[in-house]
Amino acid sequence: MGIQSKNVDVKTDSLKKLASLSQDVTFAQEFISRNGLKQIYSIVEEGHDTGEILTHTLKAFTELMEHDFVSWENLSTVFIRKIVSYVNMNAVDASIQQLSLSILENMVPTSRLLFELVKKEVTLDRLLTHLQATNAQLQLKAMALLIALLLSATDTERRDMMDYLREKNIRQFIHKNIIHSSEPLGDEMAHYLYVLQSVSLNLCEHRMKSSMDPYSQEQRDLLQSLRQTAFESESEASTGNFSTERRRSLCAKEFRKLGFMNNSNPAEDLRRAPPGLLALDNMVYFSKNTPNAYSRFVLENSSREDKHECPFARSSIQLTLILCEILHVGEPCSETAQAFYPMFFGQDHFFEELFCICIQLVNKTWKEMRATQEDFDKVMQVVREQITRILALKPTSLELFKTRVNGMNYSEILKLRQMERLHQEETLAVPVLELREKLKPELLELIRQQRLLHLCEGTLFRKISSRRRQDKLWYCRLSPNHKVLHYGDVEEGVQSPPIESLLEKIPVADMKMLLVGKECPHTKEKSSGKQNKDVLELAFSIVHDVEEYCLNFIAPNRYEFCLWTDGLNVLLGKEMTSERTQTDLDVLLSMELKLRLLDLENISIPDKPPPIPKPPSNLNFCYDFSQAEQ
Repeated sequence: MGIQSKNVDVKTDSLKKLASLSQDVTFAQEFISRNGLKQIYSIVEEGHDTGEILTHTLKAFTELMEHDFVSWENLSTVFIRKIVSYVNMNAVDASIQQLSLSILENMVPTSRLLFELVKKEVTLDRLLTHLQATNAQLQLKAMALLIALLLSATDTERRDMMDYLREKNIRQFIHKNIIHSSEPLGDEMAHYLYVLQSVSLNLCEHRMKSSMDPYSQEQRDLLQSLRQTAFESESEASTGNFSTERRRSLCAKEFRKLGFMNNSNPAEDLRRAPPGLLALDNMVYFSKNTPNAYSRFVLENSSREDKHECPFARSSIQLTLILCEILHVGEPCSETAQAFYPMFFGQDHFFEELFCICIQLVNKTWKEMRATQEDFDKVMQVVREQITRILALKPTSLELFKTRVNGMNYSEILKLRQMERLHQEETLAVPVLELREKLKPELLELIRQQRLLHLCEGTLFRKISSRRRQDKLWYCRLSPNHKVLHYGDVEEGVQSPPIESLLEKIPVADMKMLLVGKECPHTKEKSSGKQNKDVLELAFSIVHDVEEYCLNFIAPNRYEFCLWTDGLNVLLGKEMTSERTQTDLDVLLSMELKLRLLDLENISIPDKPPPIPKPPSNLNFCYDFSQAEQ
């Protein structure tokens, strides 16, 4: 074999060819069955070869292991320690470090033993050093390994790791050097930032699901601190000579002023979980970190009429629950999502700081709505809408979020709701509905053409194995004459490869059917757990040929999934079934209707057409053919 050759050039070329051929599943199976991996192990373990030879060796090993013929647990400790050494050494080629990080990332989720070995040997400090590298690919692989370690850790280990990363100011570094870097953020890095955000927010889950224990002295002290911070001088001056009964009565009165429903035993208000103790933590954080705003909120509402006061505690409990729902606290990480909030990385104690802004928003909205206790749920619905609408704009900092959310006052929400309601009422009139039905076929044809055009432009897909997201890419596009699907592997950074470079092809005439979700062969072997739900929602397969061979896809996002499944259904002569079709059709119909009804603005359209009047008595200008025939 060439990889055993003593000639360096022959060995290098052979390993380069092996790395390329190993992508083929049949070749990989044959190579492994002939004990070829042993040769690769020996090159790494002996450690004589470096540079290009080692790069090609590690690349070939990575490709071979992707096919899942060999368990990662079969690797020797010597081999693993050698890979670890490449990550920990400074004077090593960047490509070798990237491949080594990638191998360790693959290894970590497969067993607890391997996780513990990698966690012990590759320190967080070392990963942070790689994260600060100028090489974007090295930075990406370091982040991938960090995320793999976090996801494989126990809750306690994960909390400890996140605390250490917080000490090292990883958020500020990410905010400054990755999110606001001059280079655009890639899909892979966006996903890892989403996971880091999700893991960090999920640290709140334990407190969110823990009810208050009325016998816990620590928790009772926290509760009392809220009362003391708000009414400290008042309490000290007046309770000194009071009996126990009188003091208890005064405390109950103060807890009522704080907005607790059960003022004699406020702990009862915090028994509901979620939000549990997380609501108490938020209230205490607000009172200690913004004491002026806290005192102003409580005292301002204490001086209002009873029915108009905004209950601080009740609002805080409900607001904490709303924020948990909006930020998906306690939900497992998606395998493909990339939606992170840039402002999350610009702020320590993000959840608590967001709460501080939003609880003041509750008070502001309460006053704008002139709300009473009966309006509590309405106010909280408006607040949820304000937060959701502004978060959708992805503000880059909490300050910007604060400015925008305070700018969207109650009257602005009413305007938006009114516009949406008017639009809905306009489109539900009977004559308008009839016009919609007439326009539908023409607009559906327009959507079909757009879907086929999108397939002709093509899309970059990622290969996702049962273990993790992969950085392997392949491209698929439809020929301009709509008769052939071309596809093939491509390198990172290639945006739109020419159709001639995609060597594999499927004639459209040979396509039998389209499978989606759980019906796809590449999702059947996966578990149907929550963590794979997002992959199921993006999976689709084309069944083709006499042998019923499948070409399997996992779309990069829901938008691409909808466009591709619609386009393939059009090629198969079937109806477009995605939710995107309905959305696009609604948008096009709305635009077309507005244009056609432009002249009828401010004129109410009756549900029924006006009655046709009776013919006039002098209607005698019609020629009578019957008399002419006689």
